[in-house]
Amino acid sequence: MESFDGGAQEAEHRHAVALGERLRRVRQQQRRSLHEVEAASRGELKASVVGAYERGERTVSISRLHLLADFYRVPVSELLPDTPSGEPVAGPERFVIDLVALEGCKDDEPVLARYVDSIRARRGDYNGRVLTMRAADLEALSAVLGEEPLRLHEHLATSGLLR
Repeated sequence: MESFDGGAQEAEHRHAVALGERLRRVRQQQRRSLHEVEAASRGELKASVVGAYERGERTVSISRLHLLADFYRVPVSELLPDTPSGEPVAGPERFVIDLVALEGCKDDEPVLARYVDSIRARRGDYNGRVLTMRAADLEALSAVLGEEPLRLHEHLATSGLLR
């Protein structure tokens, strides 16, 4: 992914803090301490790491976001923060990733490549040259990359990764 300007680091931090607040809220609604999360996950979710996610000190990978959502038994979208205005994200309901183009730039887009691979594995979809993704996928990628969904979508389009 191309480097975004200095304001992007601040936006990424704000997004990480907002995501952390959502993680903490869900955990607290379930009346679990960080140590109880670690124990119930048999050490897969370390208390110190989950705490760092909740404080916005550590970036949550897409695979970890899915693991946390599964552990808390909530949809990933429940963990994602709202947009700054609190309004739902306006964007495509679905978009199509060109898998051939992505294969050619895996080194430049490692997070996207891993996310696409994880979706293909869950769906058992290894035959196509394209992959249809949902708005929630764009939101999850945006959360992990610290970028607004529409700007990320524009980046994917200008990079030739969308069909």
